[in-house]
Amino acid sequence: MTSPAAPLVEATGIAKRYGPTVALADGRLTVRAGESHALVGRNGAGKSTLVTVLTGLQAPDAGTLLFDGEPAPPLGDRAAWRAKVACVYQKPTVVPELTVAENLFINRQPESRRGFFSWKKLRAEAERLLHTWDIHVDPDARTADLKVEDRQMVEIARALSQGARFIVLDEPTAQLDNKEIERLFARMRSLQDSGVTFLFISHHLQEVYEVCQTVTVLRDARWITTAPVAELPRPALVEAMAGEVVAEQAAAAAEAVVEQDGAQRAGAPVVLDVRGLTSDTYADVDLTVRRGEVVGLAGSSGSGKINLAESLAGLHTPTSGTARLDGEPLPFGDVSAALAAGVGCVPRDRHDQGLVTGMSIGDNATMSVLGRLGRYGFVGTDRKRAFARDLIERLDIHAEGPDQPVSDLSGGNAQKVVMARALASDPRLLVLINPTAGVDVKSKESLLRRVDSARDDGTAVLVVSDELDDLRRCDRVLVLFHGRVVAEHAAGWHDHELIASIEGVQGDHHG
Repeated sequence: MTSPAAPLVEATGIAKRYGPTVALADGRLTVRAGESHALVGRNGAGKSTLVTVLTGLQAPDAGTLLFDGEPAPPLGDRAAWRAKVACVYQKPTVVPELTVAENLFINRQPESRRGFFSWKKLRAEAERLLHTWDIHVDPDARTADLKVEDRQMVEIARALSQGARFIVLDEPTAQLDNKEIERLFARMRSLQDSGVTFLFISHHLQEVYEVCQTVTVLRDARWITTAPVAELPRPALVEAMAGEVVAEQAAAAAEAVVEQDGAQRAGAPVVLDVRGLTSDTYADVDLTVRRGEVVGLAGSSGSGKINLAESLAGLHTPTSGTARLDGEPLPFGDVSAALAAGVGCVPRDRHDQGLVTGMSIGDNATMSVLGRLGRYGFVGTDRKRAFARDLIERLDIHAEGPDQPVSDLSGGNAQKVVMARALASDPRLLVLINPTAGVDVKSKESLLRRVDSARDDGTAVLVVSDELDDLRRCDRVLVLFHGRVVAEHAAGWHDHELIASIEGVQGDHHG
């Protein structure tokens, strides 16, 4: 028998590598039964890697994981894992076409006495389960017709019915409005009273203070601190996430470069002028980007920042508002029209949106400019090769030459090809979405140097990123929170100020 004091979940020294990348160097977590425990950290801190270990999706390379003082089940024993822990992800794992009752008992439908499947019994069991946990959802409703918050409750009920009393909520509020968030928190509190334990992952720190008793902070793939929420003031929590000292030095270096030219850019003509832009993910956005200015867009995953940038690159059509490029209306919802109007874009997913993997580096890099390279749509191979060779050289792409297939390249070099293509059309506006995500340090530096030289050429640049290093190169950074611009930080901001705005913690650091 384990002593009653054993934590419900205890992870120590968890390490996980993927090739050369260290996803987690020292993951630790101690969760007591019946609490809501927050796991916070900036993107890339190691939170999702820790969750894959906690939920039995992957074995750690090192470290131990105990449930109720006993070692975690072997990876292959899915039923044993399901009885211990469940994760409700941002993207629902319920089957939309099935009813609530069918989803609750998917792959384990109750049988009637004669061994046949019984609808009546299925519905009765579902009703009993929902009633037990005080979850008000119609068992006959088609899951696709449910609101996001009700779908989440169905996933929680399904996990509870399999015996799990430890539920991981991964960014559960990202798609909810304020009323729905309040209801979710009320449901969490009543489930906690019934003996359910939550691990709550969120980018919105004020939610941690509203619903959690304990918080664990990860930074740079390591455990930093675990503390009772009531004893950790917000500035201290933000500082634990940001790792201030190193950040201050890097900021000072970037600040010197940016401030030098900031004064002369303030009087430059406006290239991009956005007024009252609204869609289902952002609202009433005003922004300008001047000639030779780099403006950053920051915000958490549900802030609407990526959708806003994609709208300007022609990927979506806003519901209202205007955007003008050098005084001309920007064409929405049409990528090639946006390209013709002078917008170059590095999209968020280089594999899906950025590259044609079956084609060569040269073909990928020159796709957007074929019209300029030859008359009547015929492109001389030599001209195209020479143009591609020049781009390869300018961006320091490590490759055998323009004819090498793009699928052979490393992540950093593949991203440089995407950047080369965005620059090939000499855009007036360059929209960069997570331009250095998942690339090594040297490639990152080389990509950011290209941003600097685009600025020097007088290009207007909009950078959307989760990486503070990318945003440090900007003349100013706008922060979106729940779809609205809530703050603007001039060059030389401190990490804790920017992170406080991103997390929606107003007033702690503004001065």
